[in-house]
Amino acid sequence: MLEFLFDPKVYFRVYNDSHSLLIEFYTPMGLLKIGELAKRSSVSVESLRFYESEQLLSPQGRSNAGYRLYSSIDEQKLSFILHAKKVGFSLHEIKTLLSLRADKNSHTCEEVKSYTGAKVDEIDKKINDLQKMKHALENLYTACCGGNESAENCTILNSLDDPDLFTPPCDDSKSNRRHKPKASRTI
Repeated sequence: MLEFLFDPKVYFRVYNDSHSLLIEFYTPMGLLKIGELAKRSSVSVESLRFYESEQLLSPQGRSNAGYRLYSSIDEQKLSFILHAKKVGFSLHEIKTLLSLRADKNSHTCEEVKSYTGAKVDEIDKKINDLQKMKHALENLYTACCGGNESAENCTILNSLDDPDLFTPPCDDSKSNRRHKPKASRTI
């Protein structure tokens, strides 16, 4: 029986049952230890282990010393994960994208575009909610005198305490009776 072991150096070695070296050759893609992949990708080793625990990334094998070993394909997959994360996809969504990527022939561009469009809609909603929050904060900021007197009658604190005086940023059903809203700014 042949035994295949990965060496942390860029060599691939094949041993027989008595652990005698049969073949040793250079692997063209090279294998990277977890620390090397982390450094090349500007991520922490802990992040790589986390991606492995979330089944987003898995090493090609382990060295004799137990180090996780990654191929150039793993490095490309990690790059995909990092790019998807950077544009706002969650790890759950990235897992779906990876499955689409792994089986491109079974999926259409329409599926991927639809999936991405749903993410754009989600981000648009978040932006809208953040703009409402900003508007509410600007109203609070403008209403406060900001003087050196006691905060006993602070407009901001009192507004946050009284739900009838403060309209939550995402609730369009109530009007802010205390302050006339500022004209909204266009972006």
